[in-house]
Amino acid sequence: MKRIDWNIQYLSLPPVIKHCKKCGKKTEFICSGMFRINAQRKYLDVWLIYKCSNCNSTWNMTIYTRVKPKSIEPKLLEAFHNNDKELAERYAVNLELIRKNGVELGYTKYKIIGEDINFRIPVELHIKSTYPSQLKVAALIREKLNLSQSSFESLITKGLIRGDTEINLKKCRLRTEVIVIIDSLDWSEVAFALAL
Repeated sequence: MKRIDWNIQYLSLPPVIKHCKKCGKKTEFICSGMFRINAQRKYLDVWLIYKCSNCNSTWNMTIYTRVKPKSIEPKLLEAFHNNDKELAERYAVNLELIRKNGVELGYTKYKIIGEDINFRIPVELHIKSTYPSQLKVAALIREKLNLSQSSFESLITKGLIRGDTEINLKKCRLRTEVIVIIDSLDWSEVAFALAL
């Protein structure tokens, strides 16, 4: 069985979805990569700044609230002050922090990097993401293999595409890695699947 790796290359940070007071509806807010730090007496507040994609209104995602400055490592505090890009990315993809702030993680544009699959040999496919995402595994497989939904479902029903564990490939989302087994198909099965 041949191992093939597909890596998801994100073209931007994922937006968050929240209600915009100015627009009067739910919109995408884009991460600015900038931090806001507020010092009040003995305490600090730290936020990551987002901007509405429609009207440029800002929203601050809470990272720290009412903490003592000494409780934050000096290097981390300096990174906040310098708007460190990697640090901003780390917070912008932190699902737990995003949910704690009461917003949803949106979808981002991406590319699937990895070799094509020859259906005539069995493959252990590793689909990897640098951070937990909301991307559906089925959509990634269908996109890269150029399969319609019905052909993908037919291959799953026949057991020719399956997860290495008991995951439901039709519904699961890519967290950081998923392993998919693709059995070899004879040419008539390949032609049938691609024709659906």
